[in-house]
Formats: sequence, C-alpha cells, structure tokens
Amino acid sequence: MQLAVSTYSLWRWMREGNKSLEAAVEQIADFGVSGVEFAGFDPYKPDASPIRRAAKLVKVAQKAGLTVVSYCVGAELLVGAETQRHEISKLKEHVDIAAELGVTTMRHDVTRGYGEHSAGVGGAKTFENAVKHVVPAIREVADYAATKRIRTSLENHGFFMQAAVRVEALLKAAKHANFGLTIDMGNFLCVNDDPVKAVKRLAKFAQMAHVKDFHVRPKDRMPPTGWFATPTAIALRGAIVGHGTIDIPAQIKLLKAAGYDQWLSLEFEGMEEPTMAIRLGLEYLRKLI
Repeated sequence: MQLAVSTYSLWRWMREGNKSLEAAVEQIADFGVSGVEFAGFDPYKPDASPIRRAAKLVKVAQKAGLTVVSYCVGAELLVGAETQRHEISKLKEHVDIAAELGVTTMRHDVTRGYGEHSAGVGGAKTFENAVKHVVPAIREVADYAATKRIRTSLENHGFFMQAAVRVEALLKAAKHANFGLTIDMGNFLCVNDDPVKAVKRLAKFAQMAHVKDFHVRPKDRMPPTGWFATPTAIALRGAIVGHGTIDIPAQIKLLKAAGYDQWLSLEFEGMEEPTMAIRLGLEYLRKLI
C-alpha cells in the first residue's frame, strides 16, 4: 500500500489562506507522500475549462513527484428521467476529466436519498426502488468509463447510501465489472455502523480506500462547534487519523487480507490546523503500513 492525500483535506486551508489548488498539490508533495487524489477542482473557485485545468494540474503534480491516484465528484441520480439524463451527461464529462488526469479510478456519488430533487421518481420511496432507479445510470456511466480504461465507484457516504449492508446491496444490484467501491474507512460511523465489521464485509469490492477518523459522543452531549449530528444517537467530530475512535490497524489488516494493495488516501475534516493534522495522520499511517 502507498499513501496519498486528498485535496479535500486542504479545502479549509485553501479557503482561509486564499490558496490555489496548485498550491495544495505542492503542499501535499511536501508531506512526503507519493500520490494526490482530487476531490473535484477548486470548490470555492469554479473553473470554466476543467479539461484544460486537469492538464495543468497533472503537470504540477508530475513536477512535484506525485501520482494522481483518483478523482472524486458529486452526482444525484435519484431524480426524474430528464434530470437523470443530464446527470449522466455531466458524469461522462467528469470521466473525460479523469482521463485527462491519467487516473484509473473515479468515484461519483449515487444519491443522498429521497427529497425535493426526487419528485419525478415514481413508485414507493423505498431503498429498493431507489436502487432500481439509479442502477441503469450507474451502468451507463461505467460502460462509458470502460472505454477510457477508468473504473467508476461509489463511496459510502451521505447517510442514505452509507451503511455497509446498503452499499453491498447496490454493488450487487449494479453487478458491473467496471463499477466498484471507494471504501471510506471512517464514514460508516456516520450511520453508527461498526467501521471494522463494515470493512470486513465490503473489502472485496474496494478499488480505492480513504482513511478517515472521528471522535464520537452521544448526540445529546454534542458541543455547539465542530461536531455534527448523525441520524443515529451519536455525534461526530473529524479527528486526526489515529487520534480518534476507529480501529484503523484492524481495518488495514482486513483490506490486505482481501487482497487490496492499492492507495490509502488520507482525508482530514477536523478542527485542527490542516497541515499539522495531515502530517500527524501520515506519521501514524507510515508506522502501520
């Protein structure tokens, strides 16, 4: 396994310091890792020409000695037919961006569940019907990505599609050789799903892995700042990797036992100063792997 850092970990650093994504790439190289993962492009400075931006970012990464390991984007496929066609088209454009970045894996969201956006979706508002509605779109994007030699995946996040049993159900329903899982080792806690048991269940589907950690406490004792409430009885705060609750050594052992030997991309979303927090998290991970 090799270590990478997601640009997501530096979003606050970029925003508060008015830093560019290029500066974030250079900062990630300074952490001493081998890879960078792009969580979209500048979240606070949308780019009018993402393909040209991708080409520029690849050069910045190469100059810094980094491999671009993955590309993560949003999407909402639990929508009416016309809107879903638009979402599929956007995702295919993101596949083109991923190809320009030179990655072999791209994570896209599937759905955050029922809401106003899903008004055009027929049938009962059940998880099973949601899966039936999004699977054809997933397959179409995966087919297109295969022509670019890129594998697509979902990630366990967004509450609705976060529990291991639901992620597994979607993967089995999609049943596509070019569609797998970006397994986020921390996100299972967002629905109070045991992170170690979840990794054990899903490790065989993993094509990319995010390492994340959380502090946990009962929701009725949640401080007003820095924490977020989950749909369950707990509240979470992003932690420096290795400083939180999650048994990361057990998770890594399970991934290795399942044959996963690819990248571990660190994601940090806590209150601490990001560059310090990332360095400490990487220090912890280096000892583990």
